[in-house]
Amino acid sequence: MLGGTEFVGRAVTEGALRRGHEVTVFHRGRHAPPAGAASLHGDRTAEGGLAALTDGEWDVVVDTWSHAPAAVRDAAALLAGRAGHYVYVSSRSVHPHPMPPGADESAPVVPGSPDDPDEVDYARAKRGGELAAMREFGADRALLVRAGLILGPWENIGRLPWWLDRAARGGDMLAPGPRDLAIQYIDCRDLAEWILDASEAGLSGPYGLVSPEGHATMGSLVDACVRVTGGRAVPRWTDPEPILAAGIEPWQHLPVWIPPGELYDTMHRGSVTRALATGLRCRPVEETVADTWAWLRSIGGTAPQRADRPRVGLDPALEARVLAG
Repeated sequence: MLGGTEFVGRAVTEGALRRGHEVTVFHRGRHAPPAGAASLHGDRTAEGGLAALTDGEWDVVVDTWSHAPAAVRDAAALLAGRAGHYVYVSSRSVHPHPMPPGADESAPVVPGSPDDPDEVDYARAKRGGELAAMREFGADRALLVRAGLILGPWENIGRLPWWLDRAARGGDMLAPGPRDLAIQYIDCRDLAEWILDASEAGLSGPYGLVSPEGHATMGSLVDACVRVTGGRAVPRWTDPEPILAAGIEPWQHLPVWIPPGELYDTMHRGSVTRALATGLRCRPVEETVADTWAWLRSIGGTAPQRADRPRVGLDPALEARVLAG
């Protein structure tokens, strides 16, 4: 596991350990890996940073890298002769926006280079990582996991934690409508379980990984957040027009939510037929919300925040103005 101490990497590591697999975690040493995993230290962006991986053989490598694609290239090239499969956790963002409803893995992808040593935008970085994995391991030994929105315990982006914190604060709470607006996301643990199943089955090629359309709605997500935090918040369902007119940015200020339109179709109406056919299972949104709240409380209520991602959430004063209007 390249990484393995935070969010998706941690979920994969813990899932593999539960299955009885021997797991080696290669990481920088900033966070402790799950108990039971072997630990190797290194910084893949530094000169000689992969030295700890020069010996050893593994059945599967899982890589969640999101930055300069050359880091994926270098790791994959080093391991290609000593590992069976390479699982690269990519993103549905490799498909250019907008995408029509029902778009699947065959949709067009953005350009990318496996040899780019510099920071590029997220979509091109993920596409470059895909190309690096395929070039070094071959199409039959590289699995490209194009995840959608990822939620759940250990989240270090802040989307679901923000909704939980807001619900816990109580009072009238801006709830972006329509209430029955369907949303697509994947619990990090369901993503991890599918990755492990797919690895054991030797799957290769691209797979879109997100919940089926209609699995959850903004209403079921918000209601679950209110319920698990004690019911102190009162959702005030509001149409998109006054929200947008107030300068509130979908996705950024109100995480997960995107009003109906082209971007909504791209983010929340993708096809997961291929993944479902290979056994993808998605737990209820209520379970994801409850477990994330329990995790937040277990660490003191403050979620970790990735330094390379902006903080999400709505300013309380702006929320109050919209509710008063």
